[in-house]
Amino acid sequence: MKPITVLLVDDHLVVRSGLKALLGTQPDIEVAAEAASGEDALALAEQLSPAVVVMDLAMGPGMDGIEAIKQLRRQNARQAVLVFTTYDSDADIVRAVDAGAMGYLLKDAAPEEIFAAIRGAVQGKSVMSAPVASRLFQQLRNPDEILTPREAELLSLLIEGLSNRELGRRLFISEATVKTHLAHIYAKLGVETRAAAIATAIRREGMR
Repeated sequence: MKPITVLLVDDHLVVRSGLKALLGTQPDIEVAAEAASGEDALALAEQLSPAVVVMDLAMGPGMDGIEAIKQLRRQNARQAVLVFTTYDSDADIVRAVDAGAMGYLLKDAAPEEIFAAIRGAVQGKSVMSAPVASRLFQQLRNPDEILTPREAELLSLLIEGLSNRELGRRLFISEATVKTHLAHIYAKLGVETRAAAIATAIRREGMR
């Protein structure tokens, strides 16, 4: 079988070396290249088209991991990106998933967990470290924590039946920005229409 090609992105050489050695024990996984910055990751990903990019979130000066993930997804939507980091805050997890990360692993993950995540990523499966999965589940149970303050504010205004133009005037933003916020709200609430979002907002208000 053709091995799964991987691009490692981390600004710490020791971390990259250790992960490369670990992945080298698996006959079906091959580290194609390493990058120490988001900018280098984009260039190497375009040049080599690895099946999976394993990305840290914090990489010193320059492009951070979140922006690199967004750019990678724009560059090649079929490329799987796995986050491999020490950061496990709710904000970091949500931002990474929103940016397009296929999975989110903490650096203390067991080797088998890392191998499984890489193999799953090429099959379109999302794999999260147990603590991360628990946090995401908690956030899905508490959608207020998923929405940004501006999105939550806009959602509450939808109940008033305001048009996009009226929403923009109320919040001092453009209609285009309103549409962008609405798209994010729909995605996060798992709905497709304004009516469904309003129904969700009303239901949530009634539960408080």
